[in-house]
Amino acid sequence: MKKIFILLAALSLSSCDDFLAENVRGVISPANFYNSDQEAIQAANGLYQGFRAKNLYGGWQGISAWTFFGSDEMMPSRIFGGLAPIMDYNLTETNYGNAYIVWRDLFAIVGDANSVIANVESNEKLSEAIRNQTVGEAYFLRALAYYHLTALWGDVPFFTEELPLDEVSVLGRTDAAQIRTSLVADLKAAENLLPSSHSGGDLGRATKWAAKFLRARVNLWQEDWAGALEASKDIIDNSPHSLLPTYEEVFDIDNQYNDEAIFGFDFTKDVSGNAQVITDSFNPRLRDEPLESAQRNEFAALLTSRGEEFNGYGLAVPLNDLVNTYPQEDLRRPMNIMNEYLGYPLRYSYLKKRTNFDFVASPRGNHGEWWITMRLAHVYLMAAEAANELNDSNAANYINQVRERAFSPAQPLSGLSQTELRQAIRDEYKWELAGESERRYDLIRWGILVETVQNADYGIFKGNENIKPHMVKLPIPAEEIVLNPALLDSDPTNNGYR
Repeated sequence: MKKIFILLAALSLSSCDDFLAENVRGVISPANFYNSDQEAIQAANGLYQGFRAKNLYGGWQGISAWTFFGSDEMMPSRIFGGLAPIMDYNLTETNYGNAYIVWRDLFAIVGDANSVIANVESNEKLSEAIRNQTVGEAYFLRALAYYHLTALWGDVPFFTEELPLDEVSVLGRTDAAQIRTSLVADLKAAENLLPSSHSGGDLGRATKWAAKFLRARVNLWQEDWAGALEASKDIIDNSPHSLLPTYEEVFDIDNQYNDEAIFGFDFTKDVSGNAQVITDSFNPRLRDEPLESAQRNEFAALLTSRGEEFNGYGLAVPLNDLVNTYPQEDLRRPMNIMNEYLGYPLRYSYLKKRTNFDFVASPRGNHGEWWITMRLAHVYLMAAEAANELNDSNAANYINQVRERAFSPAQPLSGLSQTELRQAIRDEYKWELAGESERRYDLIRWGILVETVQNADYGIFKGNENIKPHMVKLPIPAEEIVLNPALLDSDPTNNGYR
């Protein structure tokens, strides 16, 4: 069988103007591709496109559903499809929400990245600059796929060569710790291959700082505190990124490629076949509002007069636990807990920083927006966490850099024990990064997901009653086990679900 997994040349994308403007070409054999810089760039763009698909970063049941649902941070505003099992912690091998398609699409990216690396790394038809950038992007995006796979399932099949499907389909699971060691090596290689910054139509592509950010995240999972601190410090001290003066500026839709943003996924408006539903759900769109049903018509008329409307799913809203515990004096609270709009009390609290009600410039299912997944404030918190675990006296300084714009007058932390500062850092992750990061992942790696969920106010959901220790990992979907029984060789219990 030809060594091809899922050839991302099927998504041939322009490298100029906007590198995510889509132009579907159909499947092309690697033997007839990778003959020019342009074709190498198109192949790398296909990897980005894979992540932007609705089952990963582009959809309402993609990666975002697994990073902060099922934690103490966010919830769906209604019992909706595959989201309920996540919140209720009643997942099984067959009742898994969208876990099957997340698994499938992440492994598709792994296979595609392997193909890019195999066909580009020593390809003398390509310029050195494009060869380095393309391979660096493939290393980074493959690492990102495995980062999510190991965070969600733990041990998973691991392969870094361009294997035929019949070989991939019989692979057993590799220990997650071994995979993460390999990811660190790959990300260090990516850091040396990727540029420090991009401009023009290449804005949004991965840089060395994005690779270093992801390496710091992997280091934290490994409890390699020195590695995480080194990577974080390098970003803080040497990257072109800086904290913006105010929290609100970070989320200015007219300045998305700002100095604080390190990486994200670009969603381009008016592109045929584009999966543009992310802001229908995870940038909450008003729907079940206002609180007083009798006021809905007048509220709707006011929205219409402003070019706004009830036009989205509105699925992702702050969990009661976040609403009830967010400090009242914190200047970030209004951007994360919005209880009224235009004077009308709302049925749900919303993340103001994520809202976009403009149905003219940003209609339902068709938004032009850069979905930021990595930013500098997060780096400071990673540095604080790592430094604290190393008993480094600078730990409080890192967290205070983030808190400086959050309080007036300032409320710097000082004189805390290591245990007290550890809790303060964990809280700061929650306040600073609400609804935009990986809260559930953090609770898992800290070993406190179960107790945190059990003690959270879960509203209409039953996760706080149902969660069990094995549920920190997902079950491998039944469809995958039927296709590849070797997935149970190292763990016949399927992460405790059998």
